[in-house]
Amino acid sequence: MTIASVLQGKGSQVETITAGDRLFDAVRLLGEKRIGALPVVEDGRIVGIISERDVIYCLRDHGADVLDWEVGRVMSSPAITADTSTDVLAALALMTQRRIRHLPVVEGGSIRGIVSIGDLVKHRMERIEAEAEAMRAYIQSA
Repeated sequence: MTIASVLQGKGSQVETITAGDRLFDAVRLLGEKRIGALPVVEDGRIVGIISERDVIYCLRDHGADVLDWEVGRVMSSPAITADTSTDVLAALALMTQRRIRHLPVVEGGSIRGIVSIGDLVKHRMERIEAEAEAMRAYIQSA
């Protein structure tokens, strides 16, 4: 089970933002799309990621004026990424160790998708259920 299989089911649509955009624009996009993070892209390459947590901590520490700051000033950089061949369990372990909830999927330097910890857990649960059903069918047919 690799991240490629998760992206097949989820899709590879990724909303992005640039480092020069205002934090307000990132907040607006996060809210409109109902997503938790935006990869920050420059010249087709990921240079960071801005998450709900980044925004909240920045607002807590510096107040509402940060909404006029550039995303590059607030984003987490470098972004922790995976590639399509990364095993789902390895990705879950990485996300748990690094305490992140969103993992951009990069191949050849370009973004191919993004997975959340929820996406990975859902995929894993579906696989476990499918294996259990196959086992039940096997036992019943014996």
